[in-house]
Parts: sequence; C-alpha cells; structure tokens
Amino acid sequence: MTQNRIDANFQALQARGGKALVPYVTAGYPDLATTGLLLRRLDALGVPLIEIGIPFSDSIADGPVIQGSFHRVLAGGFRVADLFATVRAARPGLSAALVAMVSMSLVRRPGVSEFAQRCAESGFDGLIVPDIPLEESPEVLDAAHKAGLRCIMLVAPTTPDARREQIARASEGFVYQVAVRGITGERDALPDDIAEFVRALRAVSRLPVCVGFGIGTPQQVRAVCDVADGAIVGTAVVRRISEAIDAGHSPDAIAESVTQFVDELWKEVAAA
Repeated sequence: MTQNRIDANFQALQARGGKALVPYVTAGYPDLATTGLLLRRLDALGVPLIEIGIPFSDSIADGPVIQGSFHRVLAGGFRVADLFATVRAARPGLSAALVAMVSMSLVRRPGVSEFAQRCAESGFDGLIVPDIPLEESPEVLDAAHKAGLRCIMLVAPTTPDARREQIARASEGFVYQVAVRGITGERDALPDDIAEFVRALRAVSRLPVCVGFGIGTPQQVRAVCDVADGAIVGTAVVRRISEAIDAGHSPDAIAESVTQFVDELWKEVAAA
C-alpha cells in the first residue's frame, strides 16, 4: 500500500528539522473551481498539508467567519460529491496531503465506510471529525484505517489528563491540539499554556502535534511552531477569501490574495 502522504510529509519535515503550516480553506468558497485553484497555488508554496472544511449547516466549533462561508456555499447548492470530483481532478498535481474537516452528520449520510472510501478514492489523505466523541470514534477510525486514511483527533484545553492520553493514542497522522477555549476565530493573543499542552501530548504519543484555533498572524504562527510541530490557520485564510469576494475580485485575484498571506505565514514557519 502507498504510504499515506500525511505520514510521509511529516517524516520529510522532521528529517530536516522543519515544521508544518496547515492552511484551511472552505470547500466551494466561492465556488469549487476556485477551491481547485487555491489547492494548486497553496501546494506550489510547498506547504505539507492543506485542510479542507466541508460546509455543514450546524457546525459546532466554527466561529462567524467560517460559519458565514459555509452558509454562502450551501446557499449556492454545494454537494459533497462535487467536492470529491474537484479533489480527484487536482490530486495528481499536488504534493500536499489533504485533510477533510467534516461533521459526523455528513459522514453518516452515505455510511461511514462508504464516506471514508469516497474520500480516499478522490485523493484525501485524512479526516478530522470534530463532533464525534472518543467513545463513538472506533467506527470512524476503523473505516478510515481500511480506506488508507488517517483519522486525526482533537484535544481541547479543557480535556482531562487521562482523556487526553486516550485521544492521543487513538489519533492517527497527527494530534490536533486546540489552542483556545471556545470557537474558531482570530485572537489578539494566544494562551500561555500551549507549550504545556504540547509537552503533555508528546509524553504519551509519538505523533506530531499541530495546534489550531485562534492562530492568525505570522507572529502567532512562529510562536506556535517554536513549541509544536505545526500550526493550523483557518479563519484568517477564510476571512481573506471573504474580503476578496466582497470586493468583487476574480478567482485568480482571490487565489493570489490567499497565496500571498499563506506565503508570509510559511516563511515564519521556516524561520521557527
């Protein structure tokens, strides 16, 4: 079986002492053609992973910027099957691993095994299902494993020590440490205890630890990568897409705006 790209890309980073930047884009925002263009442009920067949020009407952890993008996409008639087709078309030209952030409600619609298989066949490398509790995760973990996907688990700042260890041991690909209490969205400052949480995860897991939620500036990305294996940036990326859409920019101009911002963040990662 071909090595999973998440594993391979992290191994390549670690071999040269590098850290990961994981930009997040909303699938189909403003349309799937632009999503495909964004994937190609971000991949050309050399980022090792790209997270793709699949729009859902009742997302539980997303702040107003990402929720707003979801509502606009869904109003346009978005279909998950069309996203799979877009990823399948883009995949041969991409080196970055692709991770789907998706609600369990969408996973269950076709069936867990069927959804995981469709993800893998289209070119995804991993899944993040943020609204599934640890106790209900074995079904998703098993389906992902059989499809060759990595199922990434989230650890919250409020997660008790024993449960943190259980989640870390169940996770595959990397462990997602949530930086802030509450929903996604840019913050003026990050909590002081991120390094402590990362150390706690490394004590119980050999997987890379990436930190997300609330990270939106080059300085914050560098601070996170000083202590963790990677930084995940979502709202700040999606906000730039929204601003470009509202300004009436073309798909190419939207992609250029996002690429310039992510390139700025990626340079900070390289310097960490």
